[in-house]
Amino acid sequence: MGRRRRLLRRLPLVAWLTLVWVMLWGRFDLGTLLFGLLVALLVTTLFPLPTINTGIVVRPLRFALLIGYLAWDLVISTLRVSWQAVRHGPNAKSGIVAVTLRTDSDHLTAMVANAVSLAPGKFVLQIDRANRICYVYALGMRPDDAESVRRDVLALEKRVVRAVGSTAEVALVTGREG
Repeated sequence: MGRRRRLLRRLPLVAWLTLVWVMLWGRFDLGTLLFGLLVALLVTTLFPLPTINTGIVVRPLRFALLIGYLAWDLVISTLRVSWQAVRHGPNAKSGIVAVTLRTDSDHLTAMVANAVSLAPGKFVLQIDRANRICYVYALGMRPDDAESVRRDVLALEKRVVRAVGSTAEVALVTGREG
């Protein structure tokens, strides 16, 4: 049973490596596909990746909602940045806001930082790992907007954790016990 599980966990990587092989050759035919599959199996067998326990639990509905939110945020942020460029040009105001995250997971912190940086207008400049602080650069910010940026980032953290966090992390960000 253990061998079958390892093989099943390796299938996405084998599929990805096979796809990369086919794309590198620039043509799709049976020979290229079979040889790519053979090379992928050989690589994953000779150089197995170590097992990493991330504690990530994908909740399909919450994950779909997160993807939808990120897509919507991408559109809105693009419009907001465009408006800043048209209205203020090079004189657009910006600021850096320190946001203390609630979760202590490296994986979730990385996901939140990437999600913040995905849409134009905001990105994470630095992460203070020891204190769980993300320093977020925000374009179009007035002096009294720091709290709004914090709320937005913490709301995004909550969405990410509810989509892929452990039960304990979900309880932490939603304020519910166990």
